[in-house]
Amino acid sequence: MAKIEIKSDKKEKVIELKNVSKYYDDKPAVDNASFSINKGEFVTFLGPSGCGKTTTLRMIAGFEKPTSGKIFMDGKDITDMPPHLRKVNTVFQRYALFPHLNVFNNVAFGLKLKKIPSGQYIVDKNGTKYEKLRKYTKDEIKEKVSKALKMVDFEDYEHRDVNSLSGGQQQRVAIARALVNDPEVLLLDEPLGALDLKMRKDMQIELMEMHKKLGITFVYVTHDQEEALTMSDTIIVMRHGLIQQIASPKVIYDEPANVFVADFIGESNIFSGIMHEDFKVEFLDHVFECVDKGFKKNELIDVVVRPEDIYIIPADNAAAMKHGAVNTCVFKGDHYQITVQVDEFEVVIHETNGVEEGAEIGIFIKPFDIHIMPKARIVNEIETEMIDEQTVNICDGSFECMPTELEAGTPVTVKIPFDKVVVHDDEEDGVIGAEVINSIYKGSYYQCFIRADNYYMFFVDTQDDWLKGDRVGLSVKPEDIQIEARQIEESEDR
Repeated sequence: MAKIEIKSDKKEKVIELKNVSKYYDDKPAVDNASFSINKGEFVTFLGPSGCGKTTTLRMIAGFEKPTSGKIFMDGKDITDMPPHLRKVNTVFQRYALFPHLNVFNNVAFGLKLKKIPSGQYIVDKNGTKYEKLRKYTKDEIKEKVSKALKMVDFEDYEHRDVNSLSGGQQQRVAIARALVNDPEVLLLDEPLGALDLKMRKDMQIELMEMHKKLGITFVYVTHDQEEALTMSDTIIVMRHGLIQQIASPKVIYDEPANVFVADFIGESNIFSGIMHEDFKVEFLDHVFECVDKGFKKNELIDVVVRPEDIYIIPADNAAAMKHGAVNTCVFKGDHYQITVQVDEFEVVIHETNGVEEGAEIGIFIKPFDIHIMPKARIVNEIETEMIDEQTVNICDGSFECMPTELEAGTPVTVKIPFDKVVVHDDEEDGVIGAEVINSIYKGSYYQCFIRADNYYMFFVDTQDDWLKGDRVGLSVKPEDIQIEARQIEESEDR
């Protein structure tokens, strides 16, 4: 009987984070992150500035210590291990090369300081046996530097002054300096950020080829969506310190986990909709067939349709699901970007052929190109307490409400619909101050994420497109504040 060899598909974890958080002055930079990175993977942390991606990388490197949680490498707890003892090396955005040293000496710098086992042992007076350490010899350093420079196709530049190199060439030196110590994991913190567009494109390809050739694990940080989609095996999307989705580039693009991921990764049409029943969704004032199921009957949801997945057909074609008028048609190099007014909604379509502005057209969407996702929230809900019978504390501000019979200090739940939050351009005009974090266009209105100064995140539906970072004031009319008394849990009362 022939022996059957069974191959295991189980991947070997090289890095694992378990419930890792990092706080600065009570503000979370990374909030309860848990994930693993497999040996040989190219993993990218992707997200906007301030989302926690670089902080996460620095905790893996050992430059930052988690406030809570554990970090493991090859199954060993390295949470408290100093950076120089970890089997990782980091390439920074600014490369951090020594300007007074040539290429060879920049790459060799760490080797000259490093001590390695000598193979000789000594016994102390207590009888304990120790292995002696030694430094690399000049020949060993030369061999390792030459090998590292060859890995990055830079072997003929050993004696060049680093100040005479281009940005892409300096990056190769920085990578060679990281590789010369034989790291198990290479950490890259936005290493292409200082390069021009053409150089970025070229270096993306070179980094991918380098990853394949070396076979070691790459952990990469970027805010560039195209860069992440092009280079990665796995993408970890982050926002406000929280992991939003972990998946392959194809899944991230085709099946975003939520509206933020859909909006951040490529262009999207995002609409509010209603899931009437399995495989039936309403948006754009039309009921479409889709492939999603498992939602509650008439549940409010968000709908994502990529611009390239909407087809323009003649207005008199019986297959037209909706009709609209072309507002604009702009050539983008490899496609036309067409905006179509469909009733009160604006729809963005990518087509290979242009359409005349003002033309009446029909649109067609295939069921499997309609992506349904639960709404993150359907109302702003805040647990707080009454200040008096007609005033409630909302995010450390005193908001007037409709008269109640609730005494001061009564625990309550406040509910405020998204479209009832009033945003003031002048912060002083609001009851509380806040900062605009993000804005997503939903076809006929903008949904803004606005963080109050006590860190509560308001969802606000508005006709105005506020800019990220804008300081604003928030207020709510008394009749738009819904108040419900709540019971304090026993653990909360302690």
